Amino acid sequence: MCLTIDELRGLCTPDNIYLTLHASKRLEQRGILIDDVISCIMTGEIIEEYPNDYPYPSCLTLGNLNTKCPLHVVVGSNHEQLWIITAYYPSSDKWESDLKTRKEN
Repeated sequence: MCLTIDELRGLCTPDNIYLTLHASKRLEQRGILIDDVISCIMTGEIIEEYPNDYPYPSCLTLGNLNTKCPLHVVVGSNHEQLWIITAYYPSSDKWESDLKTRKEN
């Protein structure tokens, strides 16, 4: 089943958010706070869906557009908890100016 942004927002509470080891490392390396991740989900939109990801369906969100630091967050969910897989600042090398469209290689 696909995830919706409303479902993600409803689950986006500190008690429901889990970080993968990969996400913990990347957030620290990139100076991204968990509050930034939460803000991304709460203000953003789903721009890509990965319904067949294991162990849970996941998606790429784009948020924080009204700040100097728009953010991409990959989040998976079992419809009860959110698993933050990674987060990063989108690069103009890989993303079109709308930050939603991947550039062709």
